[in-house]
Amino acid sequence: MQSITEQVNLLAERVHEMHETQERLLICVAGAPGSGKSTLASELARRLNQERCSAMIVPMDGFHLDNAVLDARGLRARKGAPETFDADGFLHMIRRMKEAVEVVAPMFDRSRDLSIAGAVVVPANCAVIIVEGNYLMFNEMPWANLAPLWDLSVRLEVPMPQLRARLIQRWLSLNHSRTAATRRAEGNDISNAERISLQALPCNITLTAQD
Repeated sequence: MQSITEQVNLLAERVHEMHETQERLLICVAGAPGSGKSTLASELARRLNQERCSAMIVPMDGFHLDNAVLDARGLRARKGAPETFDADGFLHMIRRMKEAVEVVAPMFDRSRDLSIAGAVVVPANCAVIIVEGNYLMFNEMPWANLAPLWDLSVRLEVPMPQLRARLIQRWLSLNHSRTAATRRAEGNDISNAERISLQALPCNITLTAQD
C-alpha cells in the first residue's frame, strides 16, 4: 500500500515520460464513489503544474442529469448510478478533448446537488487533462467506448468496509443525520460501488487507496 505522495510520484513520472512524445495526454482516474479520486487527481495536477507541465482536472460528475429529469424518469433515488448521467454527452466531450481544442465543461456542486454549466474551461494548449469519475473504465455501454480514448488509465481500489465508512462520512459532512447518512450510503452509493467492481475494465495502473 502506497502513500498518496508515492502514488503521485509514480503517476507524475509516467506522465512526463509519455509527454515527451505526445503533446496532449488524457489521464483517467477511475474508481468507486469515495475511493479518493478527487484527492489524487488534485494532487497530481498540482505536482505537474509545479513541474511546468500544464494540467487541469475535469470531473465526470458535471454530467449528472438534473434532479427534475431524474424525478421524471423515476431515478432520483438512484442518483449516481450509470443511467443517471448524460453518458453520451460526456463521451462527446472527451472525444473533443482528443483534438487539442478549447473545451468548456460543466462541474457538479455537491453542496447544492446540481451541475453548473460552463464552469470549467480547458484551453487548447493544456498538456495534461486529468478526468476523474466512477465510470471511466466501466464495461457497460456507452461508457465502455471511453476506454480507448485514455492515454493512461488509473484505478483506485478501496476495501468495502473502508469505502462504506468514507461514504457515510461524506453525507455527514453535508449535514445529514447519522441515520440518513447511513441510509444514503447503503441504499445507493454502496450498490454503485459494487456494480463498478463487477464491471471494471482493466487499467494501466491500479493503486490501493489510503486514508
